[in-house]
Amino acid sequence: MKGTADKSIFPDNILLFLSVVLLITGLFIFMSASFGLLAREGPGWSSVLFTQLILGLFGGLILGFFAYIIPLRLLRRFAVHIFILSVLGCLLVFIPGLGLKAGGAARWIVIMGTSFQPSEFLKLAIIILLSAWGAGLGNDIKTTRYGLIPFLGILGIVAGLILTEPDTGTFLVIFTTAVCMFLISGGKIKHLLSIILGMILLIGILALFRPYVRARIATFINPSTDPLGNSYQIRQSLLTIGSGRLTGRGFGQSIQKFQYLPEPMGDSIFAVLGEEFGFLGTMTLVLLYLSLFLRGLFVAARSTNKFNRLLASGIAIMIIVEAYLHVGALIGIFPLTGVPLPLVSHGGTALMFSIISLGLLLQVSRFKTDS
Repeated sequence: MKGTADKSIFPDNILLFLSVVLLITGLFIFMSASFGLLAREGPGWSSVLFTQLILGLFGGLILGFFAYIIPLRLLRRFAVHIFILSVLGCLLVFIPGLGLKAGGAARWIVIMGTSFQPSEFLKLAIIILLSAWGAGLGNDIKTTRYGLIPFLGILGIVAGLILTEPDTGTFLVIFTTAVCMFLISGGKIKHLLSIILGMILLIGILALFRPYVRARIATFINPSTDPLGNSYQIRQSLLTIGSGRLTGRGFGQSIQKFQYLPEPMGDSIFAVLGEEFGFLGTMTLVLLYLSLFLRGLFVAARSTNKFNRLLASGIAIMIIVEAYLHVGALIGIFPLTGVPLPLVSHGGTALMFSIISLGLLLQVSRFKTDS
């Protein structure tokens, strides 16, 4: 017998608790990691805090509240429009004078003196689009004409935008999330295998034509090569994490973040956690992400309709993929990708959209099915 739909005025208590704990934990880790910047350049520290706390945290909480109350049927109805808007935002990074280049990549636009990363919007927009598409398609998703080809078309648009910036890490997050959503929507296994095969071929092509991709793969295979160059970050990360031992040096006591560790507030922030809180601290954070992921899947499983189920699944998958790609890269089980640690790493835009995503996930948790 089919269950009856029930909408609560309160979100899932466990999901809310995990979200709040992760957010507070992330802020503490970020504040400690930022002390290295304070020691090197005091004025730059205040700018970083403004971006992270005012734009990322405060702006994220405001928009996250709207994400919590906005009718989900509106998201489904305007999913294509949201995706198009995110694509247009990504195109703006290539406009001279508006786009900002840093480290050889054009990933940001500058609005009123503040940088914004449109690809963070795109990550959420494609989850909303695939949720609406998968929910409306039904069993036709198993076909090549209505399932595989349109899905490849969507991935092709995203790949063209993100890999041109370039931002391989963000594309890996989007690709993994999208493929999982395709499978959950009812896509065929053989179609999935062909997509993964195509991705492997794409990585090979990127490695052939982009030296930095080739260098990261070579470093992953043999971290001892070029210890002062391409392998420097992974070697320093492993040294930093290992020096924390079981319980770590203590909050704010990291030594590596002041001079030796590249990007201690961003790409290497998990290493700072490892040095200051040791194995127990890192495992606690890893288990928090895992718990949030599993609770997100639980929320998805009891959702009242397919759109809600796909939306919750996509958000939960995106967060766990980002988290474990970041952690895996710093302990040497994945190549370095530059993927931020959700709710922890420096980046106002990333923090903002992580909170917005959690707002949507918490809203979905209000819809329950009573068997």
